[in-house]
Amino acid sequence: MTKQSIEHFDIIIVGGGMAGATMALALAPLKLSIAVIEAHPYQEQQTQPSFDDRCLALAWSSRQIYQAMGIWDKLAARDDDGFTAIKQIHVSDRGHLGVTRLDHQKEGVAALGYVVESRVVGEVLLHEMKQYDNIQLFCPATIEQVKTRSEQVTVNVQFEQKTKNMSAALLIIADGVNSETRAFLGIQTNQQSYAQTAVIANIETEMPHQNVAYERFTNSGPLAVLPLSRNRCSLVWTARDDQVDDIMALNDADFISVLQQRFGYRLGQITKAGRRAAYPLMLMTINNDTLAHQNRVALIGNAAHGVHPVAGQGFNLGLRDISALAELIAAEMHTFKKGDPGNKALLTAYWNWRQADIRQVTNITNSLIKVFSNQSTTLALLRNSGLLMTDIISPLKHAVASEAMGSGMLQGKLSKMAVGQSLC
Repeated sequence: MTKQSIEHFDIIIVGGGMAGATMALALAPLKLSIAVIEAHPYQEQQTQPSFDDRCLALAWSSRQIYQAMGIWDKLAARDDDGFTAIKQIHVSDRGHLGVTRLDHQKEGVAALGYVVESRVVGEVLLHEMKQYDNIQLFCPATIEQVKTRSEQVTVNVQFEQKTKNMSAALLIIADGVNSETRAFLGIQTNQQSYAQTAVIANIETEMPHQNVAYERFTNSGPLAVLPLSRNRCSLVWTARDDQVDDIMALNDADFISVLQQRFGYRLGQITKAGRRAAYPLMLMTINNDTLAHQNRVALIGNAAHGVHPVAGQGFNLGLRDISALAELIAAEMHTFKKGDPGNKALLTAYWNWRQADIRQVTNITNSLIKVFSNQSTTLALLRNSGLLMTDIISPLKHAVASEAMGSGMLQGKLSKMAVGQSLC
């Protein structure tokens, strides 16, 4: 391989789903040359897996990040098609009286969060990436080889039936929780099954949702019903692994009947259920010892962590990765005439910055699952007292709302974009 056969970029992003595409758009205004490598065809072929029928619960801080990137208004313009504000959050424990209600007006914000279909986010991100001359998409493309050295990263990909050789100062891995690139580089993970599976579907109900998101804890796991456009709701039903086959095998009428028993009648009768999908749930953290040996590599999104969806923080956590890394790279490029976006000090600062947030979200989600899945009478009384106290005591309710919005103290240091500030 000769030097002339290698195309050089400032940054190579492996994974062009929601995390990778957002990362590219966060960095594009810095005038860096960016290659995005994606294995699956994009939206027009309906096969890019992160842009499927699932929905995202975007926290308020995620809105701030997309606002700072100039993308939010394009998402909000889809308010009649896959984009809905969460004005209130209703938290309950099945079979018990304790309830906590959070309200956007009491928090002084337009919404506590938003529910957006992955399809909509994908369409917007893909359109925006195509507006930048300094972003090159290689899709579909398969990675054949990756080498990390102290001075640069080299990547060989199979693209348009040819091998393309490229190099960069920084490799950003964004190809998901089962990242092949991460595994190829020997970056090890710690994984623990929750023995639970999320059953996903869109449903319709007799009564309008009025922009209320419901989080209901049951003995098999949390059940979330989130508001969607056209008076639909997005269902995330967490069930034990041994229950999933039976749930997926139910016909629509029986599925609705069982779901009605679990959720109750807060929205009247459930009138329709759409196509179902099931996703096993896994806790995943990075083995930092193996990561420390890598040169010029950063992990973001689900390639960097995997958490339970109970608090809807998975993609929001990834967006905070993106905004932190983008801020550090922007500072590097602004400070030095020939900045190096992949230098060791920068990447160490990034990973150290993100640890507190990742650790806290992991601890909170794990604790919620343990506390609300335990059927002890004493613990049931304690958690219901907790829900009631949270509903009554304003400072406590405000603290809970801030964490749900991604702007609480437990997140640690917030990035500039997370508070709505542009990097440029």
